[in-house]
Amino acid sequence: MADTHEDAAESAGTVVFRSAAGRWVMAATVLGSAMGFLDATVVNVALPVIGRDIGADVPELQWVLDGYLLTLAALILLGGSLADRYGRRRAFTVGTVCFMVPSVLCAVAPNAEVLIVARALQGVGAALLTPGSLALIQATYRPVDRAAAIGMWSALTGVASALGPLLGGWLIDAFSWRWIFLINVPIGLLVLATTVRRVPESRDPGATGSLDVRGAVLATAGLAGVTFALIEGPRGQAPPWLTFTALALGLGALAEFARTERRAAGPMLPPGVFGARQFLSANAVTFVVYAALGGVFFLLVVFLQTSLGYSPLNAGAASLPVTLLMLALSSRAGALAQRVGPRVPLTVGPLLLAAGMLLMLRIGADDGGGVRDYAVSVLPAVLVFGLGLATTVAPVTATALAAAPAAHSGVASGVNNAVSRLAQLAAVAALPPLAGIGGRDFQDPRALADGFHTAMLITAGLAVAGGLLAWATIRSDVLETGRPAAPEAAPEPAPAERGPATEPCPYECPVAGTPLRPAPSATPPADGDTGSAEPGT
Repeated sequence: MADTHEDAAESAGTVVFRSAAGRWVMAATVLGSAMGFLDATVVNVALPVIGRDIGADVPELQWVLDGYLLTLAALILLGGSLADRYGRRRAFTVGTVCFMVPSVLCAVAPNAEVLIVARALQGVGAALLTPGSLALIQATYRPVDRAAAIGMWSALTGVASALGPLLGGWLIDAFSWRWIFLINVPIGLLVLATTVRRVPESRDPGATGSLDVRGAVLATAGLAGVTFALIEGPRGQAPPWLTFTALALGLGALAEFARTERRAAGPMLPPGVFGARQFLSANAVTFVVYAALGGVFFLLVVFLQTSLGYSPLNAGAASLPVTLLMLALSSRAGALAQRVGPRVPLTVGPLLLAAGMLLMLRIGADDGGGVRDYAVSVLPAVLVFGLGLATTVAPVTATALAAAPAAHSGVASGVNNAVSRLAQLAAVAALPPLAGIGGRDFQDPRALADGFHTAMLITAGLAVAGGLLAWATIRSDVLETGRPAAPEAAPEPAPAERGPATEPCPYECPVAGTPLRPAPSATPPADGDTGSAEPGT
C-alpha cells in the first residue's frame, strides 16, 4: 500500500490535473526533469569553450556527453524498477540528490578526465530521476487526466530543453561554463522541497518479495556493454577486440536477462510490459527519431559558434523559436493524438523534422552571425524543425506509456527513456566519424561546416525512416484491449469498478494502461474540477 505524507494534498491515483495539488505535482516533476534536460542541451553549447579551456579534443568532448548517457542508459531500467518497488517519490528525491552532488564536481573539474567521471556520476542520479518523473505522473493523476498531464509535462520539459542553449550561452558569456553545472544546486533544492511536501508516494502493489538482483545485474551489464560498443565502435579509438568483446558480453547478458525475467517470481522487467505491440512500435519509433534529434542537438550549436562565429549566447538564442513552438503546440499535439490517434502525428512530426534538417544544409560557413544571415539561412530551418519537434514529443511519450500496465509505469518509463538515451548516445558516437569530423575539427570552421552538412543528411534520413516506421506500425484504430484474457473463474468487475484502461476505446486500449483518449466510462471529474481532460484546452 502506498504511503502518504502529511503535507501531500491527495493520494496517488486521485489527483485532478487542473487542481492545486495537480499543479504542485506538475511543478515538481517538470523541475526535476528539467535538470537533466537542461544539462543535456546546455553542455552542447559549452563544448567549444570547454574544449579550449581544458584542452579536450573531439573524442574527449564526445565522452563528456556519452559518459553521462552510458551510466544513464545502463541503469535506467534498474531505476524504474526501484521506483515501482520502493516508492516513486522516494526514488525521485534520491535521484535529485545524486544528480546535484556530481554537478558540483563537474563545476570544479580541472581536466577532461575528472569532468567525464563526474558526468558519469550525474548519469547515475539521472537513472533514478528521469523515469521517476513520468512514473509519478502516471501513478499520481486520475486515469482520465493522465494523457493531459503527460502532454503538459512534455510541453514544459520540451521548453526547458529548448531554453537550455539560451540559458547556457548566457551563463558562459556572463560567468563561466562551470556555472552551467552549479545552477543544478538551487534547482535541485527547490525540487526536493516541493516533492517531499506536495507529492504523494506510490509504488507497484504487486512488487513483493526480494529485489530481482540477478535481473538488475544482467540488465546493467548488458546495457553497459552494448553502450560501450556503440560509443567506441564508430570512433575506432579502442582496440577492436575490446569493442567486440563488450558487444558480445552485453548482448549475451541481455539475452540471459530476458530468460531470467520470464522465470523470476518478481521480475524487474515484467514480460507483460511488452504485451502490447503498440508499446514495441512506439519505442522503435522513439529510437530512430531520437537518434536524429541527438545528432542535431549535438552539432548545431557547435557549428554556429565555430563556423559562423556566433557567441555562446547567440548560438543558444538561435534555437529560441523551437522553445516558442514547443510551448505553443506540444499540448495541442497531445490533444490531437487523443482525437485522431497517434499514427498521424507520429508520421507527420518526423517528416517535418527531416525537412528542417534538410533546410540546415542551406546554412554555410560564409553566412556569418548577422541578423539578416540568421533570418535567411538559420531561422527557416529552426522553425520547421521546431514544428516537427512539437508534433512528435508528446504523442510518442504518451503512446509508449499508455501501452504499458499502469502498475509498471516506472519500468515502462525506464524502458522508453533507455531507448531514447541509447539512440542519442549512438548518434553522438557515430555521427562525427561518419560525417568526417575528428581531431580538432571543432576548432576548424571549414572542416566542421562540411562535416555538419553530411551529418544533417544522415539525420534527415533517420527522421524520414522514423515517420515511415510510425505509419507502418503505430495503430490508431485498435478496438481490442490486447490484454491477456482473464481466467474463467474470475468474476466480471462491476461497471463502477472498471477504469478507463479496461474498456474498449476508439483508438488504442493498451494492456491495463491509459488510452490516448479516455473511454466513455472513464471516471467522472471530481468535484470542483472544471478543466478539460485534454491538454491545452
